[in-house]
Amino acid sequence: MSTALDGAHDVALRFARGDERALAEIYGQWSSLVYSLALRSLGDAADAEDVTQKVFVAAWQGRERFDPERASLSAWLVGITRHTVADTHQARTRERSITEQVAAITGDDTAPAPEADLADRLLIADEMARLEPLPRAVVRLAFFDDLTHLQIAERLGIPVGTVKSHIRRSLTKLRGRLEVSHGAR
Repeated sequence: MSTALDGAHDVALRFARGDERALAEIYGQWSSLVYSLALRSLGDAADAEDVTQKVFVAAWQGRERFDPERASLSAWLVGITRHTVADTHQARTRERSITEQVAAITGDDTAPAPEADLADRLLIADEMARLEPLPRAVVRLAFFDDLTHLQIAERLGIPVGTVKSHIRRSLTKLRGRLEVSHGAR
């Protein structure tokens, strides 16, 4: 038993130092657990596969924050998995909310078809162009690249709260502009 624990601790130390072979070993050992946790929570195999990939990418990129003396590698990976699953649920909720907002603005219970209303698409493009560069980048990453708030914050080097504020203000401007447009028809 001591040999197995020593081996796991050795792999964890090598991983923390940046040994890519250790990453491969860890992936081989723990990817099925990560996938199972994600699948159980999300109920979608494709989303679970995405979460699994994101977890190991995040673990590799954040390996300098892992301390094998404080926690086991498996517990650390489960923690990353929980956060990534939560981000995925949040992205789903955000997508549903946007669809509901668009449906409320257009007065349609279904999501608009891409060819539905050229005028609205042009209005949205115009409003996006009016945004300052940082809020425009945040909105594009959130709604066109489907990144989570945390991923956007990390990519742009800004706090998560700032990301949320930019999204909220931008959506409010867009909603106001669309309401004015629909009211004029």
